[in-house]
Amino acid sequence: MKLKLPVDEAQAAPFLSEGRPDGSGVGINYADALLKPVKLALDDGRKVAFKRRGLKITLTIGDRSGEGLLRRLQHGPDERTMLREALREAARKAGAEITFEGGAVYLDPDPTA
Repeated sequence: MKLKLPVDEAQAAPFLSEGRPDGSGVGINYADALLKPVKLALDDGRKVAFKRRGLKITLTIGDRSGEGLLRRLQHGPDERTMLREALREAARKAGAEITFEGGAVYLDPDPTA
């Protein structure tokens, strides 16, 4: 069961470093603008939410959670790539899968089912 996340990259694009430098080097403002509106519930009642604290992105799906780090040395310097890899890491640790297809973000909370 894939779920399309309410992520609007066009709305968050002005927060990229070339438009508005934030001094972090990893696109903190871009990550905040992109992930802030993602709070929803699955059909079975589990809540899905993203939270950023420092360089750590936390994905919560019901009672499971996973964390991913914004890593500039491994995935930089593009902020989009750093955020995507941090989201993939957080999803993997939460037992889910996240994919980026055609400008949309899809979350599969139970990839083995």
